[in-house]
Amino acid sequence: MVSLRRGAALAPMAGATDKTMRRISAEYGAVCTVSEMVSAKALTMGDKKSPRLVLGAGGDAPYGVQLFGHEPDVMAEGARLLLALRARRPDAAHFDFIDINMGCPAPKITGPGAGSALLKTPVLAGRVARAVVDAVAGEVPVTVKLRIGWDEATMTGAEVARRCEEAGVAMLTVHGRTRQEMYNPGIHAEEIAHVKTSVSIPVWANGDVASVQNALDLLRMTGCDGVAVGRGAMGNPWLFGQIRAALAGEKVPEAPGLCERLAVMRRHVSELCEDKGEYIGMREARSHAAWYLHGLRGAAALRRMCCGMEHFEDLDALIACVWRYQHDEA
Repeated sequence: MVSLRRGAALAPMAGATDKTMRRISAEYGAVCTVSEMVSAKALTMGDKKSPRLVLGAGGDAPYGVQLFGHEPDVMAEGARLLLALRARRPDAAHFDFIDINMGCPAPKITGPGAGSALLKTPVLAGRVARAVVDAVAGEVPVTVKLRIGWDEATMTGAEVARRCEEAGVAMLTVHGRTRQEMYNPGIHAEEIAHVKTSVSIPVWANGDVASVQNALDLLRMTGCDGVAVGRGAMGNPWLFGQIRAALAGEKVPEAPGLCERLAVMRRHVSELCEDKGEYIGMREARSHAAWYLHGLRGAAALRRMCCGMEHFEDLDALIACVWRYQHDEA
């Protein structure tokens, strides 16, 4: 497996973990980053958009591409196509591992049988893992992100984890909810711990990590080797460095002041526009900006401004408004 420092990884999130967020997360201490989901079937059908999700790598941190699908032969071919893309464009499409998605709860993914739907069929999940491992033939490690089960009656996370290990998977990331629970209520740390004790390969815990204390508590309760941070990193890339420092026994850096927070938000949006063009970049920036401003005075009004942004100049108007609220508070 790619050598990882003990700390916090950026968990894959559709529509969020693009190359801009990966770069910034790595810069602020993420021990690895993972792409948005890439469809194996779309790759095999020559889709032009899917390879673009891979480009840009993950900054200075190890970077993985997340592949989804449910047909072993299609997943194998998708993995081979990813390796071919990496060979053709090593400057832009380099990645260090392939991550198989067995955790996405979205109906459009689970409906055909992919994502967390694979938890309903552990034998098939194992075959998918084996197909990808065999397809890459040791060129890159294969990892898996999964949930603890499909529902309360189908708690197959540990069985799927064992089958993945037997197939040659190098590492697992476990989200502590069933598919039925989606993202609520709180995670089941004891079930992550059960998966951890069921295998001998490294396991990273995922779910509800929004602070250093959340990460420390989750590691203590699960015995896992690290944590993967998803929504908790939105608008808060500093969390990665804080967790890494805490685990190393070092002084945890203070949360950034408003000036730094706004500067990183502006840079994030600027790079989104540079990568994707202003039209798409500013629309995607709406949710990112709202996260960066979470918890500030006047948050409701600021969120409304975020939702209306169309041009980069709108972001500067938003920032000016943030400072006015700050001045009013003082």
